[in-house]
Amino acid sequence: MQLLFSFIIPVYNRPNEILELLESFLIQEPPIEYEIVIVEDGSTITSKQVVDNFKSQLNISYYYKQNSGPGDSRNFGMQKAKGNYFIILDSDCILPKDYVIELEKNLKAKYVDCFGGPDAAHHSFTNLQKAINFSMTSFITTGGIRGNKNSVNKFQPRSFNMGISKKAFNATQGYGRIHPGEDPDFSLRLWNLGFDTAFFETVYVYHKRRISWSKFYTQVKKFGMVRPILNTWHPSTKKITYWFPIAFVLAFILSVLAAFFNLMLPIYLILGYYILAFIVALIETKNIIVAFQSLIAITIQFFGYGIGFLKSTFFVGILKRNPEKQFPKLFFKI
Repeated sequence: MQLLFSFIIPVYNRPNEILELLESFLIQEPPIEYEIVIVEDGSTITSKQVVDNFKSQLNISYYYKQNSGPGDSRNFGMQKAKGNYFIILDSDCILPKDYVIELEKNLKAKYVDCFGGPDAAHHSFTNLQKAINFSMTSFITTGGIRGNKNSVNKFQPRSFNMGISKKAFNATQGYGRIHPGEDPDFSLRLWNLGFDTAFFETVYVYHKRRISWSKFYTQVKKFGMVRPILNTWHPSTKKITYWFPIAFVLAFILSVLAAFFNLMLPIYLILGYYILAFIVALIETKNIIVAFQSLIAITIQFFGYGIGFLKSTFFVGILKRNPEKQFPKLFFKI
């Protein structure tokens, strides 16, 4: 089977990100033929001029559409694409120079209709970006949910860096309207149709995540809110691990309360976890400031996700409320 790649990149008000991403396409080696499809999702600050500046160097198409969210924009791009294998990227990613060759090598060695790759922090990223990257990708915080070398066939790819065959896209009709949560929902529907997914460890991107502490909290809280909704849609995928963040939050609060009554063991256990996280972050990032900020990121991640998960579990799981009516901001209108 000849692989014809189409890169699908939705963007919303971020021309500077598109500039950096397209620049990283120029350094790909050795050159492999592919097309790039930019989908402007109703932006008021468009990337058209940036894209036009690259048209003489890259096989690139640009489309502007009304705002309907990243999932629908990816579907739009795949409908317009000419390739038979679609590579989905977020606009805040940068490609290492061997991305395309590693992509082709992995698919030829083990073809799957959907794969996901990891994200990494580039040396040029800010300390905050590196700390959040650690919190989002480390095994001691996420348990490897975003991918590791043991993730085979049952890995749920994330759309900041994933590939979908045209066959799989046509069978599923692509992403749904929920956001965030469109990625695992898509993976679960793929599995139900008999498609395999896999993790390609060497097909990584630098994920820039232009974000602040408050935006990070909002993001992870939404992640927590969508999980009980996905569990309702796909009951067979429920896991006890999804409860770990709220368990950590409750343990954290109870350990602090216990300390007031001179019961110190619980808080020592919490401190032990933070010390371990600090050491791992320091080893991985080789930056003591990033290691300290990673502790803040971990705390925000656990509390944000846990609170969102608990709220959604109460309204959707216990009260059986309609998810779209209860949490309309988690769904895009198409």
